[in-house]
Amino acid sequence: MRYFDLPPVIERMLLASDKISDLNFSVGQAPQVEINGKLTPVQPLGVQKLTPFQTEIIAMSLLEGNSEAAHRLVNTGSADLSYSIPSRTRFRVNIFQQRGTYSIVMRVIPTEVPTLQSLSLPSHLADIAELRNGIVLVTGPTGAGKSSTLAAIIDRINETHHHHIVTIEDPIEFLHTHRNSTINQREVGSDAKDFPSALRAALRQAPKVILIGEMRDYETTESALEAAETGHLVLSTLHTIDASKTIDRIIGLYPKNEEQVIRTRLAQTFRYIISQRLLPRADGGGRVAAVEVLRSTPRTREYINEGESEGKSLLDAMHDGKLDGMQDFDSVIKDMIERGTITLEDGLAFATNPNNLMLALKGMSAADEFVPADKFTSSIKPVVRRNPVAPPRTASSASMLDMIE
Repeated sequence: MRYFDLPPVIERMLLASDKISDLNFSVGQAPQVEINGKLTPVQPLGVQKLTPFQTEIIAMSLLEGNSEAAHRLVNTGSADLSYSIPSRTRFRVNIFQQRGTYSIVMRVIPTEVPTLQSLSLPSHLADIAELRNGIVLVTGPTGAGKSSTLAAIIDRINETHHHHIVTIEDPIEFLHTHRNSTINQREVGSDAKDFPSALRAALRQAPKVILIGEMRDYETTESALEAAETGHLVLSTLHTIDASKTIDRIIGLYPKNEEQVIRTRLAQTFRYIISQRLLPRADGGGRVAAVEVLRSTPRTREYINEGESEGKSLLDAMHDGKLDGMQDFDSVIKDMIERGTITLEDGLAFATNPNNLMLALKGMSAADEFVPADKFTSSIKPVVRRNPVAPPRTASSASMLDMIE
């Protein structure tokens, strides 16, 4: 801002917690930090409710020296870019116009590249590093940890193989160092014009692995599929909520008369679809990832190629495919509720089918000897009972279960 430097303001905001995921600057609000999914106002260096002038100065400070991003902001109303405070932290930044003013959201990027273990992801996802070709998609809403999961997979490949890896990101998030593999990271806007042109160029750069920050449109999706079909391992993300919606989204990008062709291509090239949802922990200690995994098997390829039908859905395949390394959201969430990792209410709120989840929980607990409902709340861990895998019967869960008896 005109009256003080932006870095000290950001550093003071980061002191609010070690679990901050985002910084938010909006007109009419004090600067805010997002902690475990909840926005909390702060007043760094005495800054209170922000004025239009102040958010504009913040935006200009972030855009300094980045003419491409400034051009995108003026012409499209929003711009993505990266920003860093040397030796402190990096951010993925989005600046956008709203009601004639500027707002800014800064996503905190951890300085250390995560591992599959540190993210508590299923250990068998390490098998992705052994794939030679095909496409792996990580999906979920904004803030679900898609970029972290992809970074962990790239790190695994970097550790175990001698490959050339090219990433195309908007903006670059995690900074990878060369280990056994050589990693070249290109940022849309500064290193490349857009995703499709960067992806076409990548095919001439002899990579074994290509990471695409996001498959946003038809042209990028088509180029990604072509790369997967020509012997490359392609990793990317989509803003879809589960595996079925991911397939629908990709098919929907193509003309209706090409549906069967794209179904066949998808069935042949996809290797994994990993979908993520972040749920608040019951103990208030942050959030935990619920992960759905669809893997390429004869059954899942058939369902994608021929389309889903009653009794032949991808959800059925995931539910029955534990031995193949698959899992569906509701089974994972059910297990989290039973272990006391999350509350019943949060589990139902994030479930794909809350009614079926409730019936499954009721079935597991039918033979249990329950303690009185008024002894518990839904936020505590289960007590030791005759059936240790069943969930604690809380005051709220008891009433819900009674409704379906």
